[in-house]
Amino acid sequence: MKHRSHSSKLVGCSVPNVLASLMISTFWIPAAIAETSTISSNETSKWGLGAGVAAIQKPYRDIDVDVLPLPLFSYENRWISTSIPKVDLKFLSNESFTLSLRAKYAGDGYDADDSPFLTGMDDRKGGVWAGGAMMWKTGIVDLSAEILGEVSGYSKGSRAKLQAEKRFASGTFGLTPRFAVEWVDSKFVDYYYGVKRSEVRVDRSFYEGNSTTNMEVGIRMDYTMARQHTLFLDASATRFGSGIKDSPLVDNSSQTSVSIGYIYRF
Repeated sequence: MKHRSHSSKLVGCSVPNVLASLMISTFWIPAAIAETSTISSNETSKWGLGAGVAAIQKPYRDIDVDVLPLPLFSYENRWISTSIPKVDLKFLSNESFTLSLRAKYAGDGYDADDSPFLTGMDDRKGGVWAGGAMMWKTGIVDLSAEILGEVSGYSKGSRAKLQAEKRFASGTFGLTPRFAVEWVDSKFVDYYYGVKRSEVRVDRSFYEGNSTTNMEVGIRMDYTMARQHTLFLDASATRFGSGIKDSPLVDNSSQTSVSIGYIYRF
């Protein structure tokens, strides 16, 4: 019978753990600090700096919740938009529509010592992804999309994501619900959720991943204390498709994440 450890793991600030926090930050920094607004004609650039804490529960069996420090940084001008750990080079941009070349580091995967059930598995490393991205502010909802391939040579997979979000403001408070659909190919699923023949044991059968589609819902709350000072809380849950849910490595059909932090905008 599947079960899950309910303890949490508070990670210190060594270099490997700081890198881990940057990998995890992929899930919410685009929403929390790199807003979908574009640079107006009378602005040359804008940037922000902050810090926070993040918690994520990955779906792998018997894996603890990771609680990680979250450094925050963003910079944007008419041609570049960057936030840890993502960089966009904009080749078409106006007040409502942007096309970009994108590169980002994604914190997928695990170390074999993250869970007793993963003992004997090879580590699955996060990778650098590159491709194209689009943002379209329709006036009713903000739409964004990306099509990326893994270029660091680990999974060698592909992924495509479409997201819709809308911010509702009331005075100094803002509330932004979002919904996203992401497709990942069989190489991605096989690398991060597959079991190689050399990794099989009595309670862990061979598994070869298939492409699948995941759905994410999330909400971001922000409070602007003063013109340049913002607090935020972001929470999300991702429901995995059958290609991931059927893996013997997982005991949960979803992944959850929560972050809280402070941003100073210059």
